[in-house]
Amino acid sequence: MPAAVLAQRAVPMKLQGQAVPAGVVDPREFFRRTQRNVVPVGSRAYAGLGASEAETKLLETGIVSGVTLKFNGTLTVTPGTGTVASTARWPYGLIRNVRVMANGQSNLINVNGIQLKAREIMQRGDLDDRGVVQAIGGASPGTSRAQGTMALASESWGVGSNVSGLGAGAYDVALEWFLPIAFDQVSLLGSIFAQTSATDLNVPIDWALPAELFTLTGNATVTLTGTLVREEILYSIPEGDGGVIIVPDLGSFHQIIASRQTGLGNGENEHRLAGQGVGRQLERLWWQVYNGTVGVPLPVSNSNFGQIALRYGGNETPELWTDAMALRHHNERTFNSDLGAFWGVNVLDFCSEHALRDSIDMGAAAELRFVYNIAAGVSLVSAACEYVQESMIAAPALSAAAA
Repeated sequence: MPAAVLAQRAVPMKLQGQAVPAGVVDPREFFRRTQRNVVPVGSRAYAGLGASEAETKLLETGIVSGVTLKFNGTLTVTPGTGTVASTARWPYGLIRNVRVMANGQSNLINVNGIQLKAREIMQRGDLDDRGVVQAIGGASPGTSRAQGTMALASESWGVGSNVSGLGAGAYDVALEWFLPIAFDQVSLLGSIFAQTSATDLNVPIDWALPAELFTLTGNATVTLTGTLVREEILYSIPEGDGGVIIVPDLGSFHQIIASRQTGLGNGENEHRLAGQGVGRQLERLWWQVYNGTVGVPLPVSNSNFGQIALRYGGNETPELWTDAMALRHHNERTFNSDLGAFWGVNVLDFCSEHALRDSIDMGAAAELRFVYNIAAGVSLVSAACEYVQESMIAAPALSAAAA
């Protein structure tokens, strides 16, 4: 598009609540002119099990679409006269909680590391974990599994997940998580305009407590040291004549929020989704049921679960799965990963095939709930459901700035 035409359309605007110079919203022209940048933005020593990272500001430049978190370190296991076992939250639960706060939106992302890994498998159609062998369950070194691990071949867990009798040693650990600021990395819907000093982008991290990742007896100890590297995916903001900026559609934020429900029982369990209202489109909903004092996710199987459904209003049920395996089969076909085998992830997906057609208007479909039946034969101890809502929410109006 000629620069003169862009200049005629340009006006001072507010994007995602921030006043910006004269610009024009033109996704096609933006994609033609922009340049993707992958920028390392710092390396810091891992703060330690149970620690909290101070808020880390993202760069105030370009359009931010994603952040990769890379951990490299050493896990030192010293059983002494006791024993060491990993829990089912190792290794991806090392991130107990990570949040993304931007431009007055305090809860754009608020999830744990397991939930992030599951979401990446769901979103990236060309990513699967088939053939990536990791040790899961049983006595050390654990049972080798090549399906449903959610692992990358380039990662290293150090020790297996939910494995008992871990031996003394220093084990290399290399893990990676992707924070999806944008809903997808093609359209950049939900990405954040950061090209202003008024932008406030923070990513605080809480690391898991030792007891959440390892069970120790006697005088056994476990230590984890390493470094955390952050990489941002940024897109340059092209300019036309006279400093006119060209931006994509920034009329929405991408939100991924986790919640937790306790007090589960055998039979039907029904949970109302949080944060319903006008201007919200539900894209995905996924959950795990953790059982036991340490907490192990119940595998998705007919021996653990019965019917699974989505409900709204009085008793409208647009999605009803006759049993757990029916949903598990559907999820595996959709994501090319058996997320329910060990991690126990159930997914109701409304965006992988056709988001504009299938996503749910949370303003029109009131009182949204999801329902699952826990089989009578399951002995429940301190059971809890951890679920995640992925939504697109309306950003502050994209409009001409006040004169």
